[in-house]
Amino acid sequence: YVHIDSQGVHFHAADELGGLDPRNVQRILKERHGARTSSACIGLAGEKLVRYAVITSDERTASRGGVGAVMGSKNLKAVSINVPVRKFTPFDEPKFKSLIKAQIEMLRENPRRKNMNTFGTPYITLGLEKKGILPVKNFQEGSIQGIEEISGEKFYALKRAKSGCYGCMTRCGGMRDVTAGPLKGTQIDGPEYESIYAFGPNLGITDKQFIINANAMCDYYGIDTISTGVCIAFTCELLEKGLISPADVDGLELNWGNKDAILTLTEKIGKREGIGKILGEGVKRTAEYFDKNASDYAVHIKGLELPGYEPRAVKGYALSMATSNIGGSHMYGRPRPELAGKIDPFTEEGKGESIAQVQKEQAIEDSLIACTFGNSGLNMEKYSEFLMAATGIDAYSSPDKLMKIGERIICLERCFNIREGLRRRDDALPVRMTKEPLKNAGEASGQIVSKLDALLDEYYECMGYSKKGVPKKEKIRELGLEEVLRDLD
Repeated sequence: YVHIDSQGVHFHAADELGGLDPRNVQRILKERHGARTSSACIGLAGEKLVRYAVITSDERTASRGGVGAVMGSKNLKAVSINVPVRKFTPFDEPKFKSLIKAQIEMLRENPRRKNMNTFGTPYITLGLEKKGILPVKNFQEGSIQGIEEISGEKFYALKRAKSGCYGCMTRCGGMRDVTAGPLKGTQIDGPEYESIYAFGPNLGITDKQFIINANAMCDYYGIDTISTGVCIAFTCELLEKGLISPADVDGLELNWGNKDAILTLTEKIGKREGIGKILGEGVKRTAEYFDKNASDYAVHIKGLELPGYEPRAVKGYALSMATSNIGGSHMYGRPRPELAGKIDPFTEEGKGESIAQVQKEQAIEDSLIACTFGNSGLNMEKYSEFLMAATGIDAYSSPDKLMKIGERIICLERCFNIREGLRRRDDALPVRMTKEPLKNAGEASGQIVSKLDALLDEYYECMGYSKKGVPKKEKIRELGLEEVLRDLD
């Protein structure tokens, strides 16, 4: 592992940390390097190169895209740091402080912040299910009986203490008891909505304590709850349709709602044992392994399993996920106007410009490390004011300049993918989204994504890409990225 302190960067053998869960790794590093030590580390799944292994810091994880497996591939168990805190002096300190004060006052009475503070992300579960947005049984349906049992209010009743990031007044986390698995008798910070979806309705389950326990097991081994839940749901559907047999999954009686079998399979994935070796490759590669038309039921984009937002019920999400440079992510460009009901979520016309806009905004927020849950009332104009007061750098002096930075980020990511061989064909949705009308989803029932090609054409035009999805040379030059042109020729 690597440790950073005021004396420099130090490399240490990590033999005694091998196989340990993230909590114990962080505890040992604090004991060794001081109580103020912060760490980012991987669990056993990262060491075993599970393709959706996470990086853990405190109770939070960088979960998507297999970043934990990247650390594991470098034989890097952890990075820890303990350095003196340096005072930051803003460029315009009075202005900076006044902006902070105004934002705090605004947030204090903001209804969204209050809901997040009380319930956390579970508070959106019922609303999404009502709109047909919450996926059920591997995205076959859009509602489930007993949904009230996993509402924000029900999870609130199990909250033992509040938790949150340093200095945050939203504090959307909550500690809850674990009653089964390797972390039994302890508490975890969670579950978030995405974990509720992945180990709840998407597996035909509405047992809140089971969801907490499954979340804890994923935390213990260091695997992404979304990808784990989707891989298991995919396997359940293949068994349901007779495309594979229990013998293919180590004899497990895996079906919708079989909680014991699901926990056992989660453990196998975390340890990369038995069928867990295959499922640890992700749903795309697992489908290729099983063959027999299994890919028709594999819910992923560019190899990344889909989150808890049904693309057929929110067409802006269909386009945003399809064009996301990291694959099936709900955080690459949230179609906020559609989710808020300000734009018809079922129409497929005119979404290219709005999705290009929110993706650029999200790129800025991510680069600022701005919290999606604590940013109520903030927009590009406000971010520009904060950045100018903090730095005085002209590149941040207007919303338009910030949006240009966001566009540059997305274009650079796109150029990387183009260099690696991705094209328009990869800006695709799972077969289910374009072939099967959504079932049992209230007003969203019968919805299908039928005009993805037209949406892509509109989006590419807004972004300055060719019909093949490749950034045009003039756009690359406009954004000051000339150095990448040699990789695209």
